[in-house]
Amino acid sequence: MVIMDSDLRRPRILRPTGRIFTGRVVRFMDGYTREMRVGQPILVAVMTAASLTQVLTLLVRMLLKAGGAGGPARRSFKELKKGPEFLVTPMRLRDAEGQLYEVELHGHLAQSAVHPGDHVQLTLRDQGDPDLPPRIERIVNITTTQWLTPRPPTVWSHFGPPLLLQAFVGVLVVVLVVAWVIAV
Repeated sequence: MVIMDSDLRRPRILRPTGRIFTGRVVRFMDGYTREMRVGQPILVAVMTAASLTQVLTLLVRMLLKAGGAGGPARRSFKELKKGPEFLVTPMRLRDAEGQLYEVELHGHLAQSAVHPGDHVQLTLRDQGDPDLPPRIERIVNITTTQWLTPRPPTVWSHFGPPLLLQAFVGVLVVVLVVAWVIAV
């Protein structure tokens, strides 16, 4: 068996180190999902404030003797702690010197927004893990003159408006009670 020099030379995939990277899109790799972690202190604070609102709502219903169900069931602590899953799509790019680089695109982007061969300028952010390539914050597609921003889910979008509204009302009630106690 003869080993050729071309078999030994696989392209080395680098990771950009700067905040701005300009190059051509080579290809999009197969995407996969990654789970976002939710910090326990944030979750405990939001759940506690929302629970206070829920208890106050139940007390008002009891006083007004208004029966009925309390609305849709809230997601459990365990479900909320799990965090949202988001799509991660690794991208391969080539710079002006011909070097091959890899970055990650988090969230969804319109399929027609970027194609292999497009000349792009990326704004990157380090992910804090040396095993992960930097993630894309913004894409300027120089070929089509489009500005694109991928939108992965956030912890706040994972909690949802109803839970956040309950938490806001709970915090507001606590602030009003403390202000009333101080004033009296």
